[in-house]
Amino acid sequence: MYSVRLMLTRQRQEVADACRRLAQDGLVAGTSGNLSAREGDHIAVTATGAVLAEITAEQVTVVDRDGAIVGDGLEPTSELGLHLGIYEHHDAGAVVHTHAPMATALSCVLDEVPCVHYEMLLLGGPVRVAPYATFGTPELHSAVLEALEGRTAALMANHGTIAYGADVAGALRATEVLEWACTIWWRANAVGTPRTLDESERQAVVEAVAQRRYGAMREADR
Repeated sequence: MYSVRLMLTRQRQEVADACRRLAQDGLVAGTSGNLSAREGDHIAVTATGAVLAEITAEQVTVVDRDGAIVGDGLEPTSELGLHLGIYEHHDAGAVVHTHAPMATALSCVLDEVPCVHYEMLLLGGPVRVAPYATFGTPELHSAVLEALEGRTAALMANHGTIAYGADVAGALRATEVLEWACTIWWRANAVGTPRTLDESERQAVVEAVAQRRYGAMREADR
């Protein structure tokens, strides 16, 4: 058991650091929100009741893929089942759940956030809103997994956000892009009807990225 905790030392620290960053950026408040990172068949996940702005690596517990606590860890978040479901159905290395203010506000009025900017392609395109269900329930977990099909982020109606990535940095990036995109939609909608990118326009962006190796370091720059 002790060796497993040692193996996840880095992941536990990354989870704690990410939580404090989310709190500093105003994307989580108090104990609202949770985060996890996977290493093989073990998962480092925030403990229930942890104040995310102050959380330490010691308040990040370790569970196995069935949700059983490894060693003498603290009780994990009530949304553990959601995290486990995402790890089971997607090739995820980390999962972030927040109550980010703009995204949560839109989750109260929209069924989908339209693709108003090509950066949303990092999330898979338009962002679906999973129907409301009580937190921590199988009904919520099922609805969220459906909303995440073909996506790396989704909204949870009248609740918040969910995003995953290959690692903690990727899951954080998806969370930040989601809140930014929701802010862009809200501001545009306050002025008029936002234009959206249709399927052909989104595909053109994908092809341009591949052709130009956008975001990739060129050999001459190495």
